[in-house]
Amino acid sequence: MPFSPRTFPEHITNNRLLGKVITRVVNAVIKHGLMNPYRGNTMTLSLHEYLQADACSLAQLVKQGDVSAAELLDLATSQLQRLNPQINAVNLSMLPQAQQRVQETLSGPLAGVPLLIKDAVQDYAGLPTANGSRGFRHVVPAQHSTVVQRLLDAGAVIIGKTNTPELALKGFTDPHAFGITRNPWDLTRTPGGSSGGSAAAVAAGIVPIAGANDGGGSIRIPAACCGLFGLRPSRGRVPAGPAAGEIWEGASSDLVVSRSVRDSALALDVLAGTACGEPFTIAPPADSFSNLMRREPGRLRIAFSSQSPLGTEVHPDAVAAVQHTAQLLAAMGHEVVEDRPLYDGQELARCYLEMYFGQVAATLAEARAAGANSADFELSTRLLEAFGKASSAGDYVRSHRRWNHFTRVLGAFHLRYDLFLTPTLACPPALHEAALMPSGQQRLLSVLLNSGLLGVMAKLGMMEKPLAELSRQNLSLVPFTQLANLTGTPAMSVPLYWTAAGLPLGVQFMAAFGGEALLLQVAAQLEQAQPWIQRLPALAYPS
Repeated sequence: MPFSPRTFPEHITNNRLLGKVITRVVNAVIKHGLMNPYRGNTMTLSLHEYLQADACSLAQLVKQGDVSAAELLDLATSQLQRLNPQINAVNLSMLPQAQQRVQETLSGPLAGVPLLIKDAVQDYAGLPTANGSRGFRHVVPAQHSTVVQRLLDAGAVIIGKTNTPELALKGFTDPHAFGITRNPWDLTRTPGGSSGGSAAAVAAGIVPIAGANDGGGSIRIPAACCGLFGLRPSRGRVPAGPAAGEIWEGASSDLVVSRSVRDSALALDVLAGTACGEPFTIAPPADSFSNLMRREPGRLRIAFSSQSPLGTEVHPDAVAAVQHTAQLLAAMGHEVVEDRPLYDGQELARCYLEMYFGQVAATLAEARAAGANSADFELSTRLLEAFGKASSAGDYVRSHRRWNHFTRVLGAFHLRYDLFLTPTLACPPALHEAALMPSGQQRLLSVLLNSGLLGVMAKLGMMEKPLAELSRQNLSLVPFTQLANLTGTPAMSVPLYWTAAGLPLGVQFMAAFGGEALLLQVAAQLEQAQPWIQRLPALAYPS
């Protein structure tokens, strides 16, 4: 039996008075740091305790000396080795680097906490950033991204990189280069994307938090699929550099997926703030986000809608999730009104896809210059490239200028409402097969693409109707998330609803630009009213 103050008196005496005296002496010694019975080679934290803890709790245990960074790494390693063959969340193990790191003296708010980073944008010097693609498997950055450097400076122990769809382009994590990532709640279903590997790993209890980024919903979508909390910060809040000044015209933001609101608040404290050469500067918060999160937001005016901006179908469970949340908010004293900003959802989807086309064309051109070839990229990626190459610079700029219209409409909406509530997803987590292109369509598009006819047809304007249908098909499962990306506003997915089949289905809140603190405050209220951190899928625990 491990030595502890609770058991010490029983081991040495039956004299109740003497036992009390000795216990007080031992506790006093521990309090003043002269001795810690939890230090040593004995594992002092059970797997169950590890799974029930968030990153803030684990960091506090390390700080107090109740558990070591090496012990936490052992627990995370055990979970990774047991679960990754089932869910395929991690595509690059960094356990050798992690083992070396826990031998160092670590300090900072995340000291000793094991976590993962996403294999896109979040560069780790000396290791490839593959972006879910064969075309980038051998691209090795020479320096850490600002996000990774700040995590390391905070004392975190990075144990690997997580799977993402090719170029982080989809809401399904199924890259040909690294295989399908599976949802821990149901292995037949997607964990979402593009931060699907991060979400699957956190939901499965491998680590408490994992790096993520969101250019069209890629933090919020997997958080909603996996029963996690996911906050997408305002444009410019977290630096994207130094390898890039901005990702996707500033539509993408980095942070984490987590199991507690306070973990995301802490991550924002660690990662936010200006960096040399960044193109965006945003006013800092009045206090730390961790402190602001604890403040009461007061009575808010919150609009909600379950209507798809594309006019596409919304599953009854997604509607029920929003209704449940609206009722919960009303019971908490907030004013809840059914309303939505009036913008053309089809136009927004087209602007969003045109940004995709141009960005993919530019990215693949850079990859080819570095030695990649067409066979290194998936068919859907090469289709986006073809549309991008067929578009003119003028078309791209005109489309980008339309973003201002959506920003103004949403800004006016937030003059009337503090927050906007919607589903995060239009349906529960989808089956993996839903991402597959029909074989006949694949053959036809391959012929058009390889012959060059697709590009010619696009330049002649013959693809307008197919492109409109493409936007509806690609975004019909996730029509609610892109508005925040094009407007640069913060948004979050909160895990408040599970379907009758036991699948998580998050709801989304949007705030005005710079409104992360308000989102965190409301999320903390909801977390207290309906706690979710102890709700994990069965496979998180050994049978």
